[in-house]
Order: sequence, then C-alpha cells, then structure tokens
Amino acid sequence: MQRILILGGGVGGTLTANLLAKKLRGPIESRDVSVTVVDQTGQHTYQPGFMYIAMGHERAERLQRPERSLLDRRVELVVGAASRIDEAARTVTLEDGRRLPYDHLVLATGSRIVPEEIPFFDQEAHHFYTAEAALRLRRALDAFTGGKVVIGIAGMPYKCPPAPLEVAFLIEAELRERGLRGRSEVHFCSPIGRAFTIETVSEMATPILEQKGIELHTFVNIETIDPERRVVQSLEGEEFAYDLLVLVPPHRGARVVIDSGLAPPSGWLPTDQHTLQVGGRPNVYAIGDATDLPISKAGSTAHFEAPVVAERIAASVRGREPDAKAGNYQGKVVCFFEIGDGKGTLLRFDYLNPPHPPKPNRIWHLGKIVFNKTYWFTVPKGRV
Repeated sequence: MQRILILGGGVGGTLTANLLAKKLRGPIESRDVSVTVVDQTGQHTYQPGFMYIAMGHERAERLQRPERSLLDRRVELVVGAASRIDEAARTVTLEDGRRLPYDHLVLATGSRIVPEEIPFFDQEAHHFYTAEAALRLRRALDAFTGGKVVIGIAGMPYKCPPAPLEVAFLIEAELRERGLRGRSEVHFCSPIGRAFTIETVSEMATPILEQKGIELHTFVNIETIDPERRVVQSLEGEEFAYDLLVLVPPHRGARVVIDSGLAPPSGWLPTDQHTLQVGGRPNVYAIGDATDLPISKAGSTAHFEAPVVAERIAASVRGREPDAKAGNYQGKVVCFFEIGDGKGTLLRFDYLNPPHPPKPNRIWHLGKIVFNKTYWFTVPKGRV
C-alpha cells in the first residue's frame, strides 16, 4: 500500500488530491494506493473573495463549500488539525490523538496571519484576510465620511501580493462615487522602494496611483500603532496619521511545520524551486503559501504547482521517472489585478519572465468576476 497524505484542503491540496485520483485510477481502485486529505474544518474557502466582501460586492456564505463536495470520490477526507509530523515514523498526529501514516506527504498547509505581532493592530487596523475582518472593514467604510485613509503592508511576504494596491484603487473609486473624495486623502505605504515587488507591475501601477491622487510612500516598514494619537509608525522613524487604517497583517507559515522541525520560525518551508520537494526529501512536497519560493503566495501559484507534485508522486508510485516537463515547476503564476472603476489587468509570469500587464480595461475586470463565479466548478476539480 502506497499512502499519500495531503495536509490542507485549500486549492493546492484539493487539486493535488483530485489529480492524483485521476492519474492513479487503476491502483486506487485496486487499493494499492490511498489518497487522503486532512483539513482542519472540512470547509473549503475561496479566499480571494474576501476583498470583495470588504468592497460590498460579496457575501461570506457564498465563499465556502464542503470540502467533500469538491473531492474525487476515491479521495478520503479526514477533518482535524495536524499537530505533529514524525518523519522517522512517517506519521502525522492530529490534535485529537489520531495518527495517520504516510509514504508520500504533501504540505499544503498555507499561511496564517499574526496581527498580534503589532500592538493595537486588532484595535485600530482593518484588513481583509478573513471574512470577519473584511466585513468589519466594510462597516468602517460605510461609516467613513472623510479624512485620511492609510493603506499599508505590515510584513512580507503575504498572501495575494496585488491585493493591497487593488484595495487602494477600489477604495479611492468608492470615495469618488460617494462624493467623499474631495474631503479625503488616500495614502499607500510600501515597505520597499516602489509600489509593488515586481518592477514591471510597479511601472504600471505608479502612474495609476498618481492619476487617482493616491500618495505613494516607499520604504515604510510598519512597526507600531499609537491608538491615542491615531498614527502608525515605521521602523524608519516616519509617522502617518489616519482616520481609517487598512494594513496587511504579518504572515507566518503553519505552526505544525515549525513544531515538527521542517521549517524555520518564519514557517516557510525550504522548497526546491522546480521539484517542490522540501529540504531535499524525496517523499515530502510543499505547495502554495507554505513554501519559501520567490514567487507570489496566491491560489494561482498552488494551481500551477499541484500538477507538478501530482506527476512526481504518481511517477514514484508507478516506478517510473517523472515527465521532464510535467514534473518541473517553472514558477508560473497568472492572476487578475483590479484597478477600480470597473477596470482591471492581468499578471502572467514565471521565474524567468516578468509580467507585462496589458492596458487596464473592462474585459480583464469582467474576467476576474467570471473566474470568481466559476472557480468551484473548474480549479479544485482540475478542469482548467
């Protein structure tokens, strides 16, 4: 029996499981192979939709479905939280004491937000990385009648790199629509020397910031929040007064991979750029937000990594070499980018080729809306 264990039922874990079920149809049906997904809640959440909750265009209940409904019938689902990975015994222990053996392990454990690392974050700052936080931001926007809006990034790396800029553009557009732009300032604070990590995207976004009157501040690494004076302070010694503060919270990898000695304190798993193996281990893989790869932490990344992991595990089970192309990740990422006013663009890139976003237009915005609606029927099930 070859036991394939996948920790995490997000897009990467779900897609990997379904692709393996298809690739190993014969062995699975003859019970030579088992594929098991372990998910903490048993609910699959479409996280890119959180931003749209904050902007008033989505509801939390439409962003979640039972994980079981998205998995191939031959894939077993175990609902529970993993607490320990024992490499020597090749087992994963769950918080309730259950022990699950494995021969091949896929770590699709994602990332977690740690706003508590910045004092007064939960009290003063808003974000959109959970459904609850996004709804709270929506309520704050509804109550906003003018003043200083400060949007920043309180730690890198973080999920969905374009999202803070997208939110800045969308908030600015909303303020204009509501007649509040004349009595509002919008500030965007970047922790690096430009608006976005990838230079070609920054070259596209910076003129749009200028056109919309959004003031860009670079090299702003958020350190503290002063709730009495209502200012956010940076490591560089700058202060920014706010009436509405929107910050990307610090992110870390999953606790279980840190506690099990697979990852450093940051939680990002040391992952081979092409094979996606963890720390040179031939039977342990990482995908999606869990890795330390120099690529976006986004669902799209996991979408393109999952087929590589599925190919390499299937090849091992079948006793053959992985396909040279299908088993080699080249850093491919494709994602939409909202700029407000019903327009968007597209980022398509890999390790060697930076994105060259087309001129923003309504088609790309509509493309993102359509993708959001069709996600459930396509991506997790391996139909695109």
